Amino acid sequence: MSASSSKPTESHQVRYVSAMASADAPGGVQDALHLVNRLSASQRCHVMERESFESPQVAELLNEHFIPIKVDREERPDIDAIYMNYVQATTGSGGWPLNVFITPDLEPVFGGTYFPGPNHSMTAIGRAVADQVGFLDIVQKIKTIWTEQEGRCRESAREITRQLRRFAEEGVHGLRMDEKHESETLEIELLDEAYTHFRGRYDRVNGGFSSAPKFPTPVNLSFLLRMGQWPEAVKHVVGEDDCDTARDMAIHTLQNMARGGVRDQIGYGFARYSVTKDWSLPHFEKMLYDQAQLLDVYLDAFLITRDPEMLGAVYDIATYLTTPPMAAPTGGVFSAEDADSYPSKSDTEKCEGAFYVWTLKEIHSVLGCRDGDIIARFYGVCPDGNVARHNDPHDEFISQNVFRMTTTPSALARDLGMSESAINSTLESGRQKLREHRETHRPRPALDDKIIVAWNGLAVSALARTASTLASINPSKASACLNAAISATSFIRRELFDEETQTLYRVYRSGRGNTMGLCEDYAFLIHGLIDLYEATFDDTYLAFADQLQKIQLDRFRDTDGGGGFFTTPSPHPPDLLMRLKSGMDAAEPSSNNISARNLYRLSSMLDDESYAKAAAQTVMAFEAEVEQFPHTFAGMLGSVVVGRLGMKSVILSGEEDPEVMKKLRERVRPNTTTAAVGKGRGEWLRKRNALLASLDPDKNGVMVCEGGVCKEGPEYV
Repeated sequence: MSASSSKPTESHQVRYVSAMASADAPGGVQDALHLVNRLSASQRCHVMERESFESPQVAELLNEHFIPIKVDREERPDIDAIYMNYVQATTGSGGWPLNVFITPDLEPVFGGTYFPGPNHSMTAIGRAVADQVGFLDIVQKIKTIWTEQEGRCRESAREITRQLRRFAEEGVHGLRMDEKHESETLEIELLDEAYTHFRGRYDRVNGGFSSAPKFPTPVNLSFLLRMGQWPEAVKHVVGEDDCDTARDMAIHTLQNMARGGVRDQIGYGFARYSVTKDWSLPHFEKMLYDQAQLLDVYLDAFLITRDPEMLGAVYDIATYLTTPPMAAPTGGVFSAEDADSYPSKSDTEKCEGAFYVWTLKEIHSVLGCRDGDIIARFYGVCPDGNVARHNDPHDEFISQNVFRMTTTPSALARDLGMSESAINSTLESGRQKLREHRETHRPRPALDDKIIVAWNGLAVSALARTASTLASINPSKASACLNAAISATSFIRRELFDEETQTLYRVYRSGRGNTMGLCEDYAFLIHGLIDLYEATFDDTYLAFADQLQKIQLDRFRDTDGGGGFFTTPSPHPPDLLMRLKSGMDAAEPSSNNISARNLYRLSSMLDDESYAKAAAQTVMAFEAEVEQFPHTFAGMLGSVVVGRLGMKSVILSGEEDPEVMKKLRERVRPNTTTAAVGKGRGEWLRKRNALLASLDPDKNGVMVCEGGVCKEGPEYV
């Protein structure tokens, strides 16, 4: 019986083992090959699950001859990274779903991404995989090879593992910590080299830095936006014109994303990436880590340009993060929304993007012909749909339209002989009616309701910064952002931090998970706590950041090698093949990038030179790689600048001066920290920072410290 037509019975389901340890395996099969399977919110992952893992044939074969292990990448990215490295090294590409056969010693034998299953149909996955080897054939072949040539398989897996370990070790070419000179730092010229790379790959028409598929990669956009916000010394090295060009490339990219289909034009938030190079057709899942980083980048863009369009995107993302379904009622933000959903409440087959797409007939039925035509003109709606046939291999978008802005309100007003205000009013009311219609009549995509510390740390940071900026523009929205950041922080500390063992746990879903926090959980949460402190001057957040920083240094730092931080804590987890250490940014910033930034900021706020030293050693741990490929370490380059030029520390005392606060918060200041004492604030900070012990906390004043020299007066801010 086809899995697409009915649910598999219990006996025909894949019986997954809950942990990586072979001791958890059913009796008598501990020496069997393991299958590590990782699925995600993406459409192709759901397709493979339906085609293969809900197939009775596959289930019977896997249950009898293998130990199937399903890994949640969001919960165990450390495991995912090891076997993704293997698949990329052996096949030349990677992605999800990820399927790897490993020995009982956790060493990889064979792996790949998507394979068609027994329930494969042309309409389900498209014609591109018609000649691809099926998953059932692969499983049968590997079973035979393991049965007949186990020794050879094990030796091959051991050799592959040796190569993976060498590759991981070669990923960090810096000198040992005891061989480094404290004065050693990388050169600011690396920013110019990274900028040159991005300029060479820039899409001058659509924005972005690749062809299709096109990912936002907020770390790179942040790097380009902030090039002109560093001290003048950076502009002297890079060139003022190049700093301006870097800013313009980022702004153009953000504009096209905000106007494209990758943004939910009716609701809120952004999809993970665009299938097309013009941002018009998204892959519809929405990830928390994207929303948090994009909120941060759009906020920077607004502060730099004061463009209302950038502010509109800020409001949009902030609303998505602070309201259901993403805002958890307990505090914190959930992880993701799926790409697939049921087109209507009566449908039994999910389709990609069903919650977001519209036919012209539907638009007219909700809005009427007049308003419906205005919406259709503005968002590029066509009677036969606006998704090109070659972009619809699954035949899911026939007659459907993905909203993207194809004109402006002023141009549409001229074309229709209406006032611009009337057009704007119609667009706003139309969006609201369509949003209410889809919320009422369409099932939402499935919600990944895990609360992940690392991603919430990014969200806390972005929401806290947004609250500070919006305080003088939109106090109500600022309050919502700040309350959400505080609520998430309180939830994490209450539910996911064990004070007795000084241990942070990574995931909460109907209770605390068993996975202890990874390096990124500590790094991203510290990052958020520092920004939340600067938004509130409540030093309980700064004290918690300091506490977590000491734990991270103790458990994750590479003290035997070249510095920097391992992904996983010491001692080495028993269910892990090896420990990795990476500084390269990807869809998320690297934990070493954020850790170096945190250490420099805490050093500035706490006047703690040991933190600055650890930050410099973290950067130098990746010295050779940063020098060779600076564009892949875009986030780390900010710490390169700080290592050369230092930080500026602003300390406020006494009553808060609104004009000083406005000056501090009206622009991007990547090398500046702000602290406050007096009037009930900063008692812990004055004990932690010896420099502040002699400062009169109740005397109104501003002290600015930079390069070992402190000056008093708001003019130095």
